[in-house]
Amino acid sequence: MNTEKAFRFGRAQHLIGIAGLPQSEPGTVGVIVLNAGMVHRIGPFRLHVDLTRRLNAAGYPTLRFDLSTLGDSGSSGESQTKVQQVNADVGDAMRLLDEQAGCKRFVLVGLCSGAQNVHSVACTDTHVAGAVFLDGYAYRTFGYRLRHYLPRLFDLKRWRHALTRARPAAAPRAASEPVFAVAPSPRDVVRADLAGMVERGQRMCLIYTGGISHFFNHARQFRECFGSVMNHPFVSTQFLREVDHTYILSGDRSRLIEGIERWVAHHFPVMTDKRV
Repeated sequence: MNTEKAFRFGRAQHLIGIAGLPQSEPGTVGVIVLNAGMVHRIGPFRLHVDLTRRLNAAGYPTLRFDLSTLGDSGSSGESQTKVQQVNADVGDAMRLLDEQAGCKRFVLVGLCSGAQNVHSVACTDTHVAGAVFLDGYAYRTFGYRLRHYLPRLFDLKRWRHALTRARPAAAPRAASEPVFAVAPSPRDVVRADLAGMVERGQRMCLIYTGGISHFFNHARQFRECFGSVMNHPFVSTQFLREVDHTYILSGDRSRLIEGIERWVAHHFPVMTDKRV
């Protein structure tokens, strides 16, 4: 039988999350799902709810929770950098699943900026056994530019349209217009981080979509971005060209969840009590 419970937890009792607690053996790997950007812990189109419940049914303890100052969670009141805060919050989440389900190792799941947060924790926390990066770090490579620009170079309709259309003057940007952007880590740093994760025995699953085609446009780009570590047996990659970044279609969400469940089950089979 599976049970979901709401918890207020953390070093300042400031975090809110929903733990799924199936009847599993102590030591079973727990799965923790981080916020996708500013989205509440349910995830885009309830993705995180459906994913955690599917994994609960397969026997995995899970936790979907809001990081500090997101969703229903408050501030810890500490003076920390963003990376320090995320690492501390995830550490609190791990302790909760340890207390409630006896989990000692964890798989972290994150979409977009959530994947970047998963990356920062997986780099340093030895309790992380695996990580699922959904549309995580991506870099425009030479191969990306060839695939992006060459078809356009020989597209006569595009040239005809560009030469004949009227070009309105660009409106000046207001001086006070805010710009919201997160500076990614340099590619060499991320590449070294991923290599280090594999050396420590962590399993990785990278699933990217056509929804980030402005940065990533082919399965070959995994190796172009991150090097030969992408060929390691601990690493799984998949490029879903026709899928939206937030998995807006229910069929796409279902296939994603099924794929993550298969990956988790393959690398971290549910522990069972073999005593008779």
